[in-house]
Amino acid sequence: MLPGLSLVFGTSPPSTHHLYMAAAMAVNMAVAIPAARKHRQAGAVRSDIVRRILPPMAIAIVVGVLVSNLVDGRYLRLGLAAFIALYCLGTFAALALKKPDHAGDRERVSPLNLLAIAIIAGLLGGLLGIGGGVVMVPALQLLCRLPLRHAIGTSAGIMWMTALIGATLKLATLHTHGESIGHALLLALLMAPGAIIGARIGASLAHRLPLPIVRAIIATILTIAAARMAGLV
Repeated sequence: MLPGLSLVFGTSPPSTHHLYMAAAMAVNMAVAIPAARKHRQAGAVRSDIVRRILPPMAIAIVVGVLVSNLVDGRYLRLGLAAFIALYCLGTFAALALKKPDHAGDRERVSPLNLLAIAIIAGLLGGLLGIGGGVVMVPALQLLCRLPLRHAIGTSAGIMWMTALIGATLKLATLHTHGESIGHALLLALLMAPGAIIGARIGASLAHRLPLPIVRAIIATILTIAAARMAGLV
């Protein structure tokens, strides 16, 4: 959403990035609710992990939002572009190396692993305005050895609650950047219906389609978007 908003509506003045962050975080909440329901129906949401990650991640996302308010919007935009580029690079590397799904592996769910995931996902989510899923999904796979579909479902089960906290705080502090809460909510309202429909379809397809193909397509699109955000193309 953030790359899309920047490409469609522009990046001037720099404070508009804070506006886009607030709108995107509000939509993240609306998107994650139907997605979480779909994943729960498929048995992919690990409630035991949700309960343990949610409290520290809620604190971390508040800290991330407060820190983001101290940073100029243009630097946040470049930071987001860099993060997306690294995420896509990691995705392509995992696809090339045929990274295992870990289905059937012995899980390594420990308090330390979950705390690390919560802090990193929360801080980046609040600082960059991204959904925590882009951090949580690979982290749950790598550190906890969760199957990919369980990592996706569990992430959705957490994200709607943390997005609610982050969006509320970001909206409440928009005035410090000279931006309007009403404008942010209008953008969110315009994006939410399509995003909710897409989330429901995407959550269903996640349990039907070959995920490597889906990940490759998304990573390609995001790579182009990151390059555009950074002014490289």
